[in-house]
Amino acid sequence: MTTGLKIKQVADATGLTTATVRYYEQIGLLPEAKRTAAGYRTYDQRTLDRLAFINRAKQLGCTLEEIAGLTTAWDGGWCGPIQDQLRSLVAAKIAAAQEQIGDLMTFAAELQQAAAVLERHQPDGACDAECGCVTDPARPSPLASTAVLVSTKPAPSDGLVIACTLSAGSMRDRIADWQSLLANVARRERIDGGVRCVFDRTVPVSELMRLVAAEQDCCQFFAFAITVDTRGVGLEVRGPHDARPIIESMFGVPA
Repeated sequence: MTTGLKIKQVADATGLTTATVRYYEQIGLLPEAKRTAAGYRTYDQRTLDRLAFINRAKQLGCTLEEIAGLTTAWDGGWCGPIQDQLRSLVAAKIAAAQEQIGDLMTFAAELQQAAAVLERHQPDGACDAECGCVTDPARPSPLASTAVLVSTKPAPSDGLVIACTLSAGSMRDRIADWQSLLANVARRERIDGGVRCVFDRTVPVSELMRLVAAEQDCCQFFAFAITVDTRGVGLEVRGPHDARPIIESMFGVPA
């Protein structure tokens, strides 16, 4: 086993700074280092392994407090308890990230609608009730839909625009409906151009069909297929290459 490592060697091997290594020791993520007769810290291979584990937990979005709990399990020397804790933490972070994605998509829709209002009317003088600078002017008729871009890239050459015609409020509700339904997904598989979600037996198929029909109406860049076979009930979602991040943010990343 590698021993007698200086703090600079540990920092270089792990991509951390020496200050970070000291800080981890100070807050208990690392055990207190051994010291040479001259008072210098020395470390061994287990320190490098522990720091690699800490770095991985940070990549998964774990806080230092959460990592402290994980390192207690890591000290036990068995992978099973560590994986159990990580699975629970990752599941919670997936749910939080999906909620943030929904909020960001809704906010982007609101900003694009505000931009459209700002282009619509410029008074000759001070701001008024219709200019959009101070207040939100009356919404247009609900029968008139405006496509809201959900991709930062320009439309591809085939003219298929990656956009949604839902209002910001309706988009928020739709994303919440999908997230509720996708809680029934047992696994995700990569398919050409998208993802296949395989549901467990509790999935309400009628709700799945309703959402697919509604989504196809407002987001025509999606292509859906519902399959029922020996693998179970599946939903295949495809789209243009530039829509891949949107598909994965809404329907999940294949294993």
